[in-house]
Amino acid sequence: MTILFVCYKQQPAVSQESENMTSKEDGQDPRLPKIASSIRVIPDFPKPGIMFQDITTLLLDTEAFKDTIDIFVERYKGKGISVVAGVEARGFIFGPPIALAIGAKFVPMRKPKKLPGKVFSEEYSLEYGTDKIEMHVGAVEPGERAIIIDDLIATGGTLSAAIRLLERVGVKIVECACVIELPELKGRDKLGETPLFILVTSDAA
Repeated sequence: MTILFVCYKQQPAVSQESENMTSKEDGQDPRLPKIASSIRVIPDFPKPGIMFQDITTLLLDTEAFKDTIDIFVERYKGKGISVVAGVEARGFIFGPPIALAIGAKFVPMRKPKKLPGKVFSEEYSLEYGTDKIEMHVGAVEPGERAIIIDDLIATGGTLSAAIRLLERVGVKIVECACVIELPELKGRDKLGETPLFILVTSDAA
């Protein structure tokens, strides 16, 4: 198992706008080792061969948790972002404090039949079968600028569905942002031209 602490931007599909959103990149931020070391890795969960990235230990470390939020806030504050879309479920942990700090609304993107009102849905593929992600109708407006937040990007299916769902209603996706990336699963390849910002990379197995 390896955990590397890096601030990383997707290449080569990084827009000039994303290039301008710097936050002590390329491993230079002194907060990153603390964040990386606070994430517990549990072997063979939820099934043999999986190295589960447990962010609950990060949440227990108040300094590391604050630093994680602060890095994202420093990157996105003052960039005209009006929507922070959080992917169920752990995107709901990181998204709201970022949204409050940058003066944006938080929009939950949920699994099917979790939202009570009228919804937009977007389907995505799983290893066996499909699933959907949903968002309330009226939660966002055409022309708004959004970031999409989750704790981890693995295969990229959920994030790519979130991008498609927001773009369908005319929202400009500035960037996707995750705490952890599992690079060997090549999830970033599914994001198209949407930039990806991550703090930590780790092994999937």
